[in-house]
Formats: sequence, C-alpha cells, structure tokens
Amino acid sequence: MARRRRSTKAKSKRNGRKWSQRVTATSDAMTLEQGVFNKASPGAIARSLKRSAERSSRRKSAPYRSAMSMLTFYINRGGKGLSKSRKQTLEQAKDALRALYGRA
Repeated sequence: MARRRRSTKAKSKRNGRKWSQRVTATSDAMTLEQGVFNKASPGAIARSLKRSAERSSRRKSAPYRSAMSMLTFYINRGGKGLSKSRKQTLEQAKDALRALYGRA
C-alpha cells in the first residue's frame, strides 16, 4: 500500500505559518517601515517604500526595483484577501512610486 504525501499547503496549515509571512519578515530585499502597507494614502506608501529602499544596505538591486518588487509581492500575497478599495490603493501606490522615480 502506497503512502500518501502531504501537500505543501497541508504542511503550512499544520505549522500555522506561511512562507510569504517569513519572506516579508526576514527578506534581504530591504528593511521596511512598520505598517507601510496599511497607510491610507498611495503617496504615503510610495514615499515610505522609496525612503526604505534608498536607506537599505541589504537590497540587491536598484532602489526603484526593490521598492516596486516589495509592493508587487505584497499585492500578490494578499490575493483574494484584499478588498477592492485596498487593492486599488496599492495599485495607485505603484503609479505614485513610478512618479517619484521619474518613470512613465
């Protein structure tokens, strides 16, 4: 009789942790301000990400790329759990971040 393997999803539920939570907490990308993604204003989110990216000595790429990557990661991680208004705010933060770095 063959043994059944547990899926990765089952393991993460069993441990009570998600890999994305660990990545956000221990990532070498950069150190983020506490609660940056909970801010109400897209401009405030973008400014905080820019400030964090430019001050970080742990990031491995350009500040713009690091900041945009962290924002995109957060949006993707939130998935269906993000409300429409929250997702819209975060998408607007992407546009604000592009504007801060002079990108179209």
